Amino acid sequence: MSPDGASDDQNATGAASPRRKIFGRAKGKALRPAQSQRLADILPRIQIDLERLKAGPAALFPAAPKRVVLEIGFGGGEHLAAMAKSEPESGFLGVEPFLNGVAKLLGQVEADNLQNLRLLRGDGREVLARLPDASLDAVYLLYPDPWPKRRQRKRRIVDAAFVAELARVIRPGGEFRFASDIDDYVGWTLARVLPNRDFQWPARKDADWREPWAGWHRTRYEAKAIREGRVPSYLRFMKRGA
Repeated sequence: MSPDGASDDQNATGAASPRRKIFGRAKGKALRPAQSQRLADILPRIQIDLERLKAGPAALFPAAPKRVVLEIGFGGGEHLAAMAKSEPESGFLGVEPFLNGVAKLLGQVEADNLQNLRLLRGDGREVLARLPDASLDAVYLLYPDPWPKRRQRKRRIVDAAFVAELARVIRPGGEFRFASDIDDYVGWTLARVLPNRDFQWPARKDADWREPWAGWHRTRYEAKAIREGRVPSYLRFMKRGA
């Protein structure tokens, strides 16, 4: 990790690739032996092949999935694993730079024998850059690091370029879903998504963003936010053109 906190690791394939700064921790406390073993044994089998991804995300799965969903920054993987378990006919992609989060999710992959998950330890923007147009049904960004200080806000993943990439890879009628307990980041996201004419925000009443969408699976970050008195918001943006 570089002095400014950006990860200098190679991507999980070990190959050189265009690098973007990933701010924050790359790893935390030492992994348990079982976690290290899963990283060695399971991750290579379900790792996202960035070159193969150019042919479309369906190519990563043995059978064509009913739909394909990407979660960027899956944290401990609770939400992603729950989706994969509840929709075995769909394909799920997950990207997370934090090693311990990847290791935790692999434990769930093993426990539930999840065959419809493909993972990458790295930057979600690298995956977006390699996806063909209109190849995803949904993208989730849940509780991203808010970088609350004014001088840190340039580190936020949501910016105009990120939104433009989402508009390119999400099919017409698909969705971008965002959740955060930080009001400033919610407003920040609205201010960057709404100007993009490819998206519409269908909310009409408070409950449309104060209550989670159907099928929501609570994450440990959300549970912590609620314990500490913060109120989450849940934004759904629809890709126009269906």
